[in-house]
Amino acid sequence: MTQRFLGIVSAAGALVVLGALVAASPKASKAPDFGALQAEVDKAWCSLNAKNAAPFYAKDADLTFFDAAPMKYQGWKEYQEGAQKLFLDTCKSMKFIPKGDDHLVRKGDVAWLTRTLRLSAETKEGKPLELDLRDTVVWARYGDKWLIAHEHVSVPLAL
Repeated sequence: MTQRFLGIVSAAGALVVLGALVAASPKASKAPDFGALQAEVDKAWCSLNAKNAAPFYAKDADLTFFDAAPMKYQGWKEYQEGAQKLFLDTCKSMKFIPKGDDHLVRKGDVAWLTRTLRLSAETKEGKPLELDLRDTVVWARYGDKWLIAHEHVSVPLAL
């Protein structure tokens, strides 16, 4: 009886210690569904108002963003203003059509998503604009939020 009692007390003690260790250990961050998050970003851009995409982007001035044109933007402010003026303000409608080849890699507090997609837009002049695009999006954790720290959009050359 004494051995059985000691065994139960030892097992209970081990469970208490294990519970305390688990409670004290750093919480593994749960990564968001980057595919769903990217769909929200796409929807924001397709609203034709870059301000709607702003909540998804890091605002550090030293970040670089590459879009189909011009060569590059330095910082979110420049990206937002440039994309709005050069592209969004010239469109009546726009949608992104993913080609289903999204590939995500996550390493700690950084994740990158690569994909190809079709941009289908109508300009304010009523002309269609159809582009096949490559897109690389780098997400970085800022505190408890994941934000886009770099994006590279390009149009393949037709050779």
